[in-house]
Amino acid sequence: MIVDFRRKKSSPPSPLVIDGRTVELVQHFKFLGSTISSNLKLELNVVNIVQNVQQRQYLLKRLRSFGLTTQVMLNFYRAVIKSILIFSFNSMVWVDYTEGNAKIKQSC
Repeated sequence: MIVDFRRKKSSPPSPLVIDGRTVELVQHFKFLGSTISSNLKLELNVVNIVQNVQQRQYLLKRLRSFGLTTQVMLNFYRAVIKSILIFSFNSMVWVDYTEGNAKIKQSC
């Protein structure tokens, strides 16, 4: 992915060639479980996280319908749902921390 930081984007960036092969130009890609878009916005990543959590919540509802104990359901939640939320939250905090660092310093 090529991120273009030019203010005036009158022409598309020239193709990037590595070892004689042209790097494909994409709008977004997944890296270590996080979706990175070409405009570096978090919306697509958040949508993917919500979809993943909703899929796993459905499984949790199905477990409840089988009459499993609360402890088993809590263990499932902690292992399958909470882990996604914690990882996603941490990755978004690091992205936003660098942007908000100046605001934090101003408020002190």
